[in-house]
Amino acid sequence: MEKKLKHLDFLQLVITRMNVNSFLLKGWTVTLLSALFAFAAKDTNIKYVIITYISTPIFGLLDAYYLSQERQYRSLYDIVKDKTEDQIDFVMNARPYNKDRNTWLSCIFAPTVAIFYGTLIIITLIVMTVIN
Repeated sequence: MEKKLKHLDFLQLVITRMNVNSFLLKGWTVTLLSALFAFAAKDTNIKYVIITYISTPIFGLLDAYYLSQERQYRSLYDIVKDKTEDQIDFVMNARPYNKDRNTWLSCIFAPTVAIFYGTLIIITLIVMTVIN
């Protein structure tokens, strides 16, 4: 049982790391957008706001990648938890679990990604009209 618990612990650490990366990425996105909005309002320069149209989708794609990785490792975790002690091989490759809802493309349209970054793009549109 010790080998199984250790393998599950390794997988849980990877899942947690992906989740923390996603959380930090969202924080950096909001910080960057706030700074760009402040510069745009100070100088009444729309170029700063246009940068957000480039950075927001890039951060969204990266966030979807982390979510995809997290889901793949969760799938691997589910497989390992059902194994017996003698079947534990400490495999950490989650690539075979890149199916259906675990793909990068499906994660782009996941509610946690699409709603967050979609809202930021809508806010950017509103700020752009207010500055003009």
